[in-house]
Amino acid sequence: MEVGDVFGPYQFQISREQLVRYAGASDDYNPIHYDDAAARGFGLPGVIVHGMLNMGLIARWMTEDAFQGQAQLEQYSVRFRQMVQPDRVLVVTGRVREIDGDQVQVDVQLAESGQKPAVTGKMRLRMARGKEA
Repeated sequence: MEVGDVFGPYQFQISREQLVRYAGASDDYNPIHYDDAAARGFGLPGVIVHGMLNMGLIARWMTEDAFQGQAQLEQYSVRFRQMVQPDRVLVVTGRVREIDGDQVQVDVQLAESGQKPAVTGKMRLRMARGKEA
């Protein structure tokens, strides 16, 4: 692995069922995440995905898929830039920003296919012992 290496793109969709399951797991029952009329009443285009669900899916993709379970997430921060709606094709990518021993700094982003990033962030991962960064 080298600075500048890119992971992805990884494509997926977030279904309305996932929103309901996440609402139950997080105890976040804000109607903007499940009721189109309520979301529109708040000036939104319709139901939007929980920001923390987006954040969690990025983290899972980076640790489990991009780094094949060989990296432990140590620090992670994101900025929510755009709203994400369910059932849209989303694309996650990561780019290695810095490597220091067994620690890897990665810039990540999630965007609707062909659109500006909805979520951008930085994460620090520690590679598993015996795995070279």
